[in-house]
Amino acid sequence: MRSIRQFFLGSAAVTLCALAPANSQTVKDDTVPETSLAIPGGKLLGTRNDPNVRRATAVVNGEIITGTDIDQRIMLLTQGDVSAVPAEQREQLRIEILGQLIDESLRIQEAEANEIKIPATEIEEYIGKVAQQNFKRSVPETEKYLTQIGSSMASLRKQINAEISWNRVLGRNVTPFINVSEDEVKAKIEQIEANKGKVEYRLGEIYLSANDQNREQVYETARKLLEQLRGGAPFPEMAKQYSEASTAASGGDLGFVKLNVLPQAIATAALEMSPNEIVVVPVSGGVSLLLLIDKRQIGMSDPRDSTLELKQIAIDFPKGTTEAQAGPLVKRFADETQKINGCGAADSTAKSLGAEVVNRDNIRIGDLPGPLQQVMLGMNVGQSTPPYGSLEDGVRVFVLCGRNAPKEVAQKSADQIMSEIEDERVERRAQLYMRSIRRDAIIDYN
Repeated sequence: MRSIRQFFLGSAAVTLCALAPANSQTVKDDTVPETSLAIPGGKLLGTRNDPNVRRATAVVNGEIITGTDIDQRIMLLTQGDVSAVPAEQREQLRIEILGQLIDESLRIQEAEANEIKIPATEIEEYIGKVAQQNFKRSVPETEKYLTQIGSSMASLRKQINAEISWNRVLGRNVTPFINVSEDEVKAKIEQIEANKGKVEYRLGEIYLSANDQNREQVYETARKLLEQLRGGAPFPEMAKQYSEASTAASGGDLGFVKLNVLPQAIATAALEMSPNEIVVVPVSGGVSLLLLIDKRQIGMSDPRDSTLELKQIAIDFPKGTTEAQAGPLVKRFADETQKINGCGAADSTAKSLGAEVVNRDNIRIGDLPGPLQQVMLGMNVGQSTPPYGSLEDGVRVFVLCGRNAPKEVAQKSADQIMSEIEDERVERRAQLYMRSIRRDAIIDYN
């Protein structure tokens, strides 16, 4: 499923200076001070949340958000295929989307309070670009398509209006007051040089708190979650549903971090992990399920940005073929393709096997499936991959004909670094700004 945070209007639309991701349970970050809640012991008294009563709409400072608004945005995000969202997650998705619609209303209202009005012509211009880039359709065709899938142009228009409006608000009330000194830029350049070549890890985390009384139960829950994740359950959605870390809202993604900012138990585990591996790690106050999403060397070109020239040799099986029937052919296919020395021999080998050969050029290693990436990184030109596939999809082998090295990472200029620091500060100020707007809002839920 694509979550609400995974939907983007594309490069044609205004990019909102988004709120900085919530701080992770484990990453040390002092940019936004943390406060702890002084919650007394005892039972929860007088809760308003009746599980049998569904509240789907809201009135935001007098502006009504209807259930239809929520439904249309769901259809926009899922491209009309709400069945792609697991049934147990649909109510949570509605809550997320309602929160987004509330924020959009607050941003538009804040713009109006600052006498900022986005011309309809400007919004329509962006809609035209989004229609072309995201939907590959004209505006009338996009409008018809959105209606067919149960969404509407009005839902898309509000999203665009909110983004442009918020950018204008920040441009008036935040950006002009952001200052970055030359000394700060110089210090950042020195930091970049000092960190060059060091490894950063991008981790996903599902944190479950535990105490002496429930520790065994929590660890059993962690083991069950691990089984589901290894069985193919999407990590981001599981993190949103189960993680108690502040990064749950972003699918448990900690972003790229150096190991020295992580607790020792997390850092030690990450150091030993392979890409896409998931492990359970005991941590202070509970247990974490960790996913190694990626890792990179700071300031260095990534070997996965290399592009490949390949020959794909493929065999397919008639419908109804059993594993016993396919076994001898697959074995012969594996044996013969592993003898290939150079792409010049690929065609004759394929012909002897009755297989199909297709040239595949300009294939970026990083765009291949994870296990295949690792194979390609270790191959020499002229070698072939082990066979992979299934009875239903056929069996494939790639022969490496050539590899084009990635471009060297260009050193950032002082102006680029200054701009990045300014953007970071705008995002932090935007977070605080939006927080104050939410606290002052009058919101009635139906």
